[in-house]
Amino acid sequence: MFTTLPLVAFPAIDPVAIELGPLVIRWYALAYVAGILLGWRLAMRLANRPGTPVLPREVDDLIVWLTLGIILGGRVGYILFYNFDQYLAQPLQALRIWEGGMSFHGGLLGVILAVVLFARSRGIPLLALGDIVAAVVPIGLFFGRIANFINGELWGRPTTVGWAMIFPRDERQLPRHPSQLYEAFFEGICLFALLMVLNARGIRRNMGALTGVFLVGYSMARIFSEFFREPDPQLGFLVFASTMGQLLSIPMALIGLWLLVTASRRPAPDRSALAEDADKA
Repeated sequence: MFTTLPLVAFPAIDPVAIELGPLVIRWYALAYVAGILLGWRLAMRLANRPGTPVLPREVDDLIVWLTLGIILGGRVGYILFYNFDQYLAQPLQALRIWEGGMSFHGGLLGVILAVVLFARSRGIPLLALGDIVAAVVPIGLFFGRIANFINGELWGRPTTVGWAMIFPRDERQLPRHPSQLYEAFFEGICLFALLMVLNARGIRRNMGALTGVFLVGYSMARIFSEFFREPDPQLGFLVFASTMGQLLSIPMALIGLWLLVTASRRPAPDRSALAEDADKA
């Protein structure tokens, strides 16, 4: 039996960060902006390190492609993976992004497509560019999960743990796991720290290794966190009592493992001559 009162009070933070007349800026939007900007600056620093086969100006040009991939991929992924029937019946609702509905796995596919197209158009080693992008993705994951928590959405399953919370938008008003914070910690902080340590130790000398660590690490963190997160109500539990988030993470983990196993076959090329030409220009 669950208590009728929260054991830890949910912080009543207004989802609207700034409101000036008709202009309304939500914390959720600011989370996307913060993740993209901070990730971009860190990616520039990573590209500046000696021996990196990606130039800082190439990362600088990539940011617009990535932003489009995140937004379009995240929205399309949510429609296809989580709520296809609803949007099929009412297609115009797909344009109402301000009402919520973004999928990380869809956003990831959008980012992958953006990186592939950009790398081909510029003649950049694909996995070398992917490694830089993968290293900074946890920044956006952290801010996104914090925004989910502020919005009081994507909450956890009912529980009696001492840090349980009652979320205002929960019609059942049950104490629940603050699973958004679990995900912010594991998918954001822990994964980011792991990638930075491995990057400092030179893992990017083998292209695809860092991307593989990200894919495996995120998949493990997401699968674990989903055991505490309430499944999406329109889907519920799926095969073997799994959730959509867990099922979508399995192929990610397998691809990541393949990248790790084969990384030693892909030494990073030397593009120092291009960097010197860029400095002279």
